Amino acid sequence: MTRTPGLGPGSGPASGSAFGPGGRIRVLIVDDHQMVRAGLRAMLRDTKVEIVGEAANLEGALAEIDEHAPDAVLLDVRLQGQSGLEACRVITQKHPGLAVVFLTVYEDEQYVFEALRAGAKGYMLKRASPEDIVRVLEEVGRGETIVDPALTGQIARRAAQVRPGHIWPGSEMGLTQRESEVLRTMVDGLNNRAIAEALVISEDTVKTHVRAIFRKLGVTDRARAVSVALREGIFR
Repeated sequence: MTRTPGLGPGSGPASGSAFGPGGRIRVLIVDDHQMVRAGLRAMLRDTKVEIVGEAANLEGALAEIDEHAPDAVLLDVRLQGQSGLEACRVITQKHPGLAVVFLTVYEDEQYVFEALRAGAKGYMLKRASPEDIVRVLEEVGRGETIVDPALTGQIARRAAQVRPGHIWPGSEMGLTQRESEVLRTMVDGLNNRAIAEALVISEDTVKTHVRAIFRKLGVTDRARAVSVALREGIFR
């Protein structure tokens, strides 16, 4: 797993610290599929991980955290009608010392960026082995931030698309980072519903960003916005 010491807004344990007495790691699983939760329990049964609770949504997760005080949360990007990314923000705001690690099938690097901004200390794919999961939990317990190595190439390529002197594509035209992300999906031909799905935000939020993009690019429709993005080389 790729280590990124100190990255992300979460306030996990200090460097050099470890979870639990005797190295035990007390973990809450938050996933809306019961079979996934059961599978994780089985995978981690003979490891130093102790599963102290399960939840399918944010409300259940908060209740389990209050009851069991886990060391870490394994969280999916999507829950029952909810965004796991938003759940992460709420959990880390309410429990800033709690390490949240995403365990998901979603490989889009945008989810990684959003997860770290939400306060996560790790992002792993569900094909990770039990040994990988334990190792990542140990690392975040020592204050590291870990990203699955299968995603680091995508992240590097995305970073290479940002032109020198620019913070993110379109920043020189006044676009916020989120507006840049929305514009990128517009260039890819996604409609509002698909953009909302891709970025795990509501359609109303997408519409707000699209209106802001139109205003900043001086256009009145999506076709012209895409044309400006391509003409100005915002995305290469």
